[in-house]
Amino acid sequence: MQHERGGQAVLSIMARRLVRWLPVLLWMGLIFYLSAQPDLPHHPDDEVDLVIKKAGHMAEYGILAGLFWWAWPKSGERRSRSILLYALALSGLYAISDEVHQFFVPGRDAQLLDIGFDVLGALLTLLLIPNLSKPVERIDLW
Repeated sequence: MQHERGGQAVLSIMARRLVRWLPVLLWMGLIFYLSAQPDLPHHPDDEVDLVIKKAGHMAEYGILAGLFWWAWPKSGERRSRSILLYALALSGLYAISDEVHQFFVPGRDAQLLDIGFDVLGALLTLLLIPNLSKPVERIDLW
């Protein structure tokens, strides 16, 4: 009986980890899929197209960094700061691997500037997280 409870506890821990890390893996898969497309839609105005694409880079890697942060178990303020750095580093590494991947996709090319926008998006998200994750104090209006 004791062994069954231990096994259930292990499965419960594994299930919680899967629930936390599955969105990270799915998002990474979506980024990979989009990077594998030989041609993405373009806006007719080149300047608008550039802004849309760079903002898209920032958004997709901001979301990835946020998912990395959310997936990592946290305890204590110091540990939370370390996780922000881990999330930034992993997002940056994935951005680099994404550009390397694009280098081999016909119709696509690798651009260092895209890595910069990816990391900037991740950084901005991770700078917001400590402020968004603080408990909100209740305000009594009456």
